[in-house]
Amino acid sequence: MEWDQSDQEAIQIRVEPQDFELGTEYERLRLRSNSSGAIVVFTGLVRDFNAEGAIGGIILEHYPAMTQKSLKAIAKKASEKWGLEGITVIHRVGELQNHDQIVLVGVSARHRAAAFDGARFIMDYLKTEAPFWKKEVTADGDAEWVEAKESDQRARERW
Repeated sequence: MEWDQSDQEAIQIRVEPQDFELGTEYERLRLRSNSSGAIVVFTGLVRDFNAEGAIGGIILEHYPAMTQKSLKAIAKKASEKWGLEGITVIHRVGELQNHDQIVLVGVSARHRAAAFDGARFIMDYLKTEAPFWKKEVTADGDAEWVEAKESDQRARERW
């Protein structure tokens, strides 16, 4: 694989409709994490259910400039707090089917505790602070906006 200079930046943020390849993203993070002793990667998937039952997928909307800025700020905060050496955040938008990959958070650090904490922090903040708007598509094709979850807010507050 060839990497261009932009692949060497410590923080990589992408918001896009297309799917990502986990192995490729891991390798990109590893190659720009020369002095790291740990890499943690989280991948979130579209669930096929909600509290009421089965769903048929989701539609994710966002405001590009605002979303990019928010994700970059979250990543920088995590980097400063845990001394992370590399961060990759990829969030998909548009129409997604059940079991599709929706988000990737990858971090590298000198030690595993910092890598685990940094990844969890980014994900907890992403769920509550990043400006994404989600609709769940019901089995009959209707779409309903999803309200923020109290459990996500509590997860963020622990930091």
